[in-house]
Amino acid sequence: MILHALNQYYKRLSDDPKANVPEFGFGKQGVHFCLQLDREGKMVGRPLDLRDEKGKPRRIEVPGPVGRSVGIKSNFAWDNTGYVLGADDKGKPERTAQTHQAFKAEAAAVLDGVDDAGARAFLAFLNGWEPELAETLPDWEEIIGQNIVFQLDGEPGFLHDRPAFREAWIRHQAVGESETGMCLVTGENAPIPPIHAKIKGVPGAQTSGASLVSFNFDAAVSYGKKQNHNAPVSERAAFAYTTALNHLLAPGSLRKVQVGDTTVVFWSDAPGEAEALFGSGMGGKKAEDDGLVKRLEGYLADIAKGRFPDALGSADTPFYVLGLSPNAARISVRFWHVGTVGGMAENLGRHYRALAMKRRFDSEPEYPSPWQLLRELAPQRDSKNISPLLGGQLIRAILQGQPYPQTLLASALGRIRADKDVTYLRTALIKAFLVRNSNQEIHMTLDTENRDIGYRLGRLFAVVERIQEEAVPGANATVRDRFFSSATATPGRSFPIILKNAQHGLAKIRKEKPGWAVTLEKKIQDIVTGIDAATGFPSSLTTEKQGMFILGYYQQRQDFFTKKDDKSED
Repeated sequence: MILHALNQYYKRLSDDPKANVPEFGFGKQGVHFCLQLDREGKMVGRPLDLRDEKGKPRRIEVPGPVGRSVGIKSNFAWDNTGYVLGADDKGKPERTAQTHQAFKAEAAAVLDGVDDAGARAFLAFLNGWEPELAETLPDWEEIIGQNIVFQLDGEPGFLHDRPAFREAWIRHQAVGESETGMCLVTGENAPIPPIHAKIKGVPGAQTSGASLVSFNFDAAVSYGKKQNHNAPVSERAAFAYTTALNHLLAPGSLRKVQVGDTTVVFWSDAPGEAEALFGSGMGGKKAEDDGLVKRLEGYLADIAKGRFPDALGSADTPFYVLGLSPNAARISVRFWHVGTVGGMAENLGRHYRALAMKRRFDSEPEYPSPWQLLRELAPQRDSKNISPLLGGQLIRAILQGQPYPQTLLASALGRIRADKDVTYLRTALIKAFLVRNSNQEIHMTLDTENRDIGYRLGRLFAVVERIQEEAVPGANATVRDRFFSSATATPGRSFPIILKNAQHGLAKIRKEKPGWAVTLEKKIQDIVTGIDAATGFPSSLTTEKQGMFILGYYQQRQDFFTKKDDKSED
């Protein structure tokens, strides 16, 4: 299903000239230098440096590239210096000589009978080239081992871009040596390649690329079939899915999001702004078009209110989300979701409504991304410490509108106990969990009518803390430092001490601000009145009640610092 959806996505991209995806038999590759040839096949001038100012190679469309394991297999009209010039720094001269012969043989086979000035020059160069001459090239120390292409002196473009080269390469591809079989993606009888092109752009995987589909050990051999013949995918389908996936993973792509070690890519069956909306909501790369950014912000506001923006197109358009993680030389599928644009918008909106909480500062995100939320749960707020399992579970819950993972609440409470920092994002996560998983109705701002014992105790703790701040400003050890963790988990043991200390603080405030002391004391009485006198402070709180404690504490604190005319509730 994944390969089929990616194959269809490639067809959509190939019909869109703006997508700039290569046709079958070609691919994007990083190339470092270009050698210029005259019409007799002699090298002229200095090698052209194609790298950018940071030394990164230019990504251009080239024939292939071929998939390599340990064998020798050459690309056509481009490759590294070991293949192209017969010289590299790997310390294996015999193998390097073999790779160079393979490059020459591939060029001769593809260009056999081709009547083109560029083809004649290229073949003449290869026939007359001596690998020992490589060391005499200008800047050889920088060129060695890098990828090389060719250009005919005085003419624009690279040799492999010439129509004669492209047509010859396409004909050569059709003659391939791969065995045939029924393709699992298209159902057609077609050549089946033993290995597929590498997937690049998944952080943590090999920089040269990793495989999504591969077999490389004896236990995978079935009925004498080796490598990818165990999962037959035709050359065209393999090219399509790898090209589409590499396009999604390309640097600067607006259709990918990084959450911990999971790389999430997404696409739909029809062009539109639904993909950009999902990327914006999930924390992907920000669009450079200011107009698009403003539209996306409007779309997010609409779906958070339960409205479906017409600009997203048909709500029935299929929408796909694929989560990938590195696994040595392979890529693991962390999750795979197939839905619709309408379903995506609805579930994303439900997630934002569950998260909705009064922010402490206007600079805090109104629609936080999963990465921002998960970072709040990671030790030292370091994204490297994000739990891979929790990240995948959270994204699936958002995509499918399912309950959040049970570990989400425990993780949020654990982080708050560890550093005693009740932030907007952590509180919003706790609220979302209780709203969705426990079907609790929780307001965005302070709810003085909420009778939940956990919520009331959280409010009470916030009032006591406020009393200490007024009575002993700048205290070295605050009530939060000393009692927050125990008050959250075992209030029956902590609150009698806390309230006794609060009375001393109120006595001090009465001397300087008697009216404010009365207000604070009345708040305590209003909250305590709602606690069952028969049972008193509970000896312990469940994790859900502890979550309500955090919500009560946060919202009561926010209420202290909110102007009366700013207090509103959705």
